[in-house]
Amino acid sequence: MLLAFAFGRALEAQRATSAQTTAAESYALIPAPRELVVRSMIALRGGVYVAPTQHAADRATVAQLRAALRARGIRVVNTAAVGAVAVALSRASDVNAQRVLAHDTLHFDSTMVAEGYVLRTTESRVDIIGASDAGVFYGVQTFLQLVQGSGATASLLGARIRDWPAMRWRGFHDDLSRGPIPTLAFQKQQLRTLAAFKLNVYSPYFEHTLAYESYPLAAPPGGQFSNADIRELVAYATTLHIDVIPEQEAFGHLHHLLKWETYSSLAETPHGHVLAPGQPGSMDFVRSTFAEIAALFPSKFLHIGADETFELGRGQTQERVEAEGKRLGKDAREGVGAVYVDFVNRIATALAPLHKRLLFWGDVAMNHPALAKTLPKDMIAVAWWYDPKDRYDSYLVPFRDAGIETWVAPGVNSWNRVFPNNAAMLINIRNFVRDGQRLGSTGMLNTSWDDDGDAIFNQAWYGVLFGAAASWQSGESSIPQFQSSYGRAFHGDTTGRVNEAQRKLMAAHTLLQSVRVGDASNYLFWLDPWSAEGRFVTEKTKPILRQLRLLAEGALLDLHAANHGQSLREPDAVTAMELGARRLNMIGMKFQFAEEVAEMYARAYASATDTIAATVPTRDLGDITGINGRLQDLRDEYGVLRTMYEASWLRENKPYWLNNIMARFDQAQQLWILRADRVNQARQRWYRDRTLPPASEVGIPVVPVKPILPVKPVVP
Repeated sequence: MLLAFAFGRALEAQRATSAQTTAAESYALIPAPRELVVRSMIALRGGVYVAPTQHAADRATVAQLRAALRARGIRVVNTAAVGAVAVALSRASDVNAQRVLAHDTLHFDSTMVAEGYVLRTTESRVDIIGASDAGVFYGVQTFLQLVQGSGATASLLGARIRDWPAMRWRGFHDDLSRGPIPTLAFQKQQLRTLAAFKLNVYSPYFEHTLAYESYPLAAPPGGQFSNADIRELVAYATTLHIDVIPEQEAFGHLHHLLKWETYSSLAETPHGHVLAPGQPGSMDFVRSTFAEIAALFPSKFLHIGADETFELGRGQTQERVEAEGKRLGKDAREGVGAVYVDFVNRIATALAPLHKRLLFWGDVAMNHPALAKTLPKDMIAVAWWYDPKDRYDSYLVPFRDAGIETWVAPGVNSWNRVFPNNAAMLINIRNFVRDGQRLGSTGMLNTSWDDDGDAIFNQAWYGVLFGAAASWQSGESSIPQFQSSYGRAFHGDTTGRVNEAQRKLMAAHTLLQSVRVGDASNYLFWLDPWSAEGRFVTEKTKPILRQLRLLAEGALLDLHAANHGQSLREPDAVTAMELGARRLNMIGMKFQFAEEVAEMYARAYASATDTIAATVPTRDLGDITGINGRLQDLRDEYGVLRTMYEASWLRENKPYWLNNIMARFDQAQQLWILRADRVNQARQRWYRDRTLPPASEVGIPVVPVKPILPVKPVVP
């Protein structure tokens, strides 16, 4: 009963809904607009006429609008024909816009100038008004979300909207150095989606994958970004009102440079991760690489990283760190802070001729608030943390008190997992962005990392879109509102089953956490259940394996139902979600089946000398390794997942790094193939002389014998 209760609570926790459904919720808009008044539904049977714009800067937006409508099968007409709905884009200062605003007693105040918009529908006309290029563009993105369905049956949700963002900079930070290297085509798709949900910053993260002329050894063949690709990406982002802010690590996280003997003298510790501040060549690296970056990226911002400098003081700077600690009258920890802040100051001075504003990660400096006050006041501290917390003030207050601007950096919680832990993500993003707004942060940089090189980006859109919602909306964003809107806003799902699938996968993470084995991690996915650690995990997870699998399989059933009778948008993301659900199910299946095999072999071995139970070994051995044996099931499922994973990877990325993951799938298949072979040998011995080797000799863990439950006779 207790387990069933816990299971029910885990799922019910993901189904929380608001007491009242607002207009924004019923319209499933992401982000939710500031002000929304519901109006009558408008049929689009007669097509849409997009009026020419008198503002040259809006022509790219008009072209994008027409292309998006055609992609949905909606007829775009070239003249204002009878029956067509006209869409007019204008500026707040235009005469027509002034007339529209006055008619509906709407005002366009100073808070709306940079990126705000007004959208108003009538029976045959839509007016989208902005004071800026970006404002018009974001009004168009909301209009496209108001379009429901496709083709001749498409309709428009009528509305009057007045909207503007809470935060000036709303970004996504993409790890491009730890495995997956996206194709240019996929990056453009990412940018289109980011812009569609009103994000205006894309920050590619580089450790060693940008092809530098000054350090040519670092970037790997097949896993680097050329100057030509970067220029094309930046130009494309500009049409979408996205500022591409590059991050190049300038202090820590540089192992793939420092592992080269040619550059190893720059390392704090031999072939380590951190630049040694005392080495003249360290500053040469910073100057030369950032000069190349500045020539490629026109943004007024540059991100220098400078996080997690754990090795500082353990190698070349040890004596200096100890001396600084004594000078400050404190311990070596403060000495590390002094050396760290000094080097960041020197980086800022060295890069001053580039005339860029520098962002840096705040994790080190926040622990040294007195020293943080010596950092340049025009730098921006990006405070980061990725786990759920009630409050994040301690990450921001040291910089606010030092007079330094801050951005907040939550995360999509996708790394090292078979599917993102969205339950943790939702709380992390909601609370961090809320506290950032309260404490004066001007930007959000939602993050995705690829720590073990395994992550499929198309699984992370749930977190990306919630970050977009939280940074545009004011104050604390509603998780239930987002959860009820996601499926329709992103996939065009009218059934609610995509939302339900997400809730089930969140509950599965929660279920694993409830037995203290972490969440649905890649570690669990690859762990051998018959290793010493695997046996420990098996014992912990036994009570929840069935429920875990039912949640994962339930998500698959939801996605199947959502795909039935409607054409979901973003199909690659749906497929990636299916992959995540199947991998999560495999975690449960693997520990479940491996334990069943151990129990069956224990029963077979105990029954081998029992003449009454002489048929038991034959039956059990066949269930372990036969045409439909448990070991073959595990082999087969790893093979299916290998194929699915490879396909999802190649939809996004270049082949670089993929072999590292494929080798894991191959190894997993081989493991169960070899074990099946060993049991088959024991099986042949049983057929030959009616004896069996002990479980340990076959490589199976020894477990207590569990008798087969008797089957009750059927009484006519």
